[in-house]
Amino acid sequence: MYLKFSPDIVEDLKAIKKRDAVLFRRIQKQLKLFQQSPTHHSLRLHKLSGNLQNLWSISINKSIRIVYIVLENNEAYFVAIGTHDQVYK
Repeated sequence: MYLKFSPDIVEDLKAIKKRDAVLFRRIQKQLKLFQQSPTHHSLRLHKLSGNLQNLWSISINKSIRIVYIVLENNEAYFVAIGTHDQVYK
């Protein structure tokens, strides 16, 4: 699967890299796993519902989620990263 990132998430990732190197490495690990095996159980992949019904989410760790939309040509476009409350608002 090809990964694309919104400008907002790119800025968020830069801030995380500066603030928390361990979390940033975990994000990289989970994104690499997602690219290789999008349905791997440790990603806790799930489709969102309600006003977020076209979005999907994977877990980075117990508290951090990253949200994406599936585009044509099997592309995942990541649009948000943060805690459950931050990304599911």
